[in-house]
Amino acid sequence: MAAASPTPSPLLSLRRAAKSYGGVRALRGVDFDLRAGEVHALLGENGAGKSTLIKIITGAHRPDAGEITVAGRTLDGLTPALAQQLGIACIYQSPALFPDLTVAENIGLRLEPAGAMRRVDWGARHRRAAQLLQQVGASIAPAAEVRTLSMPEQQLVEIACAIGAGARIVVMDEPTASLTQREQERLFTVVRELRAAGVGVIYISHRLEEIFALADRVTVLRDGQSVGTHGLNEVTEAGLIKLMVGREVAQIYPPAESAPGEPVLTLRGVGCAASGVHGVSFEVRAGEIFGVAGLVGAGRTELARILFGLTPADAGEITLNRERLAPRSPPEAVARGIAYVPEDRRRHGVVLEMPIAQNMTMAVHRRLFPGGWLRGAAEQGLARDFIRDLAIKTAGPDAPGGSLSGGNQQKVSLARWLATQPRLLILDEPTQGVDVGAKSEIHRIIRQLAKDGLAVIMISSDLPEVLGMSDRIGVMRGGTLTAVLPGGSPAAAVMAAALGQNERPDPA
Repeated sequence: MAAASPTPSPLLSLRRAAKSYGGVRALRGVDFDLRAGEVHALLGENGAGKSTLIKIITGAHRPDAGEITVAGRTLDGLTPALAQQLGIACIYQSPALFPDLTVAENIGLRLEPAGAMRRVDWGARHRRAAQLLQQVGASIAPAAEVRTLSMPEQQLVEIACAIGAGARIVVMDEPTASLTQREQERLFTVVRELRAAGVGVIYISHRLEEIFALADRVTVLRDGQSVGTHGLNEVTEAGLIKLMVGREVAQIYPPAESAPGEPVLTLRGVGCAASGVHGVSFEVRAGEIFGVAGLVGAGRTELARILFGLTPADAGEITLNRERLAPRSPPEAVARGIAYVPEDRRRHGVVLEMPIAQNMTMAVHRRLFPGGWLRGAAEQGLARDFIRDLAIKTAGPDAPGGSLSGGNQQKVSLARWLATQPRLLILDEPTQGVDVGAKSEIHRIIRQLAKDGLAVIMISSDLPEVLGMSDRIGVMRGGTLTAVLPGGSPAAAVMAAALGQNERPDPA
């Protein structure tokens, strides 16, 4: 009987990796390995240690203990230069490209040898960029400026750089967070081609459906420790969620508990030439979650900016509680009872250096501090109430925003606008980049707000979220509304409307 063939040595192996920041232990002896030609998913709640592990693998941070083996070479730590030399590349959620340079220039800066007196062969640079872009299936001109590219196109440029550098280990950190379904499918094709070429891919995502579609194995981190590594044929979604959060999560999408009431917001033929939105008509009722779906570029965020007065409407009619509304600025929108939690919480949500209490009260200074007199007790009391009501995990109101996990930062951003006591709440990608446990909590909060009578517009690129949370679903395409569907509609019906494959119904 022939002996079984030995298991090949992994491309990458970490043993007993530990890392602390001050008194906080981010990693507690984590084991992880990656084989050639596999996609190994890395899962865990925000704060579980995923980012720290990736920083150790890419050389950004040095572990306090443990060892790293890369292609048979054992090390006690890496530097970014050594990681690149060993064939390690990382594709981040927000690509680190120079926006004012061309695609070819960005690729050249990554791949060509440095030298103050080196002469650039522009023709060779463009030809190499075109070849690498073709390899990843990107129809992008090498001469295009990066600032003109969409987020998925920028990610493909990053992948082209990794291939050009001969990367054997590619880390992908939430690569589909802002992609449409079609763009996700193209990225998945590239990932599978990398795997077929023998590249090892570490894939980080909070979307479990992606993990089951792509990964060969999955490692789950919780509280800085690895709590299990499994083949994807050995686990279920429910099992992975329990590993991540340490408990059962019964309902990620809680059911509606009350019927919608009277209309709060009504739009009739609303448009804004500057933002490409035109002819939008729908209404949102008290106690209703009105989901807004559509592909990237369909006009969803642009519509939210119109309602909040950032890019005022120049056509149509908006009424709020039967009163005409035409907000020309955010302060005017807030005064009329509209709150807007934007998509990018790092830029527009939470000020990381500022205490949680001050983050929460930024939009209500005039009410909280009449006459300009600071009332610290009132601010602290409001913050404590929201920390309790929204179950924010923090050391207290004075902790800086940057000390919180992504899900808790999102709750602080939500608290800021709930403090204005709005009639209409607009949420743009409310759970983007947060883990399953935090997502479940945010969904519970949104449902409770609707139950309390608040009208909610929820914009999301996560189709299961739109289907699971919405009482009705408005679908946008090309800057206008193409359909209004009942909650629980089939995913195929929503996608058909997003792609323009349906007749436009009466939106009322």
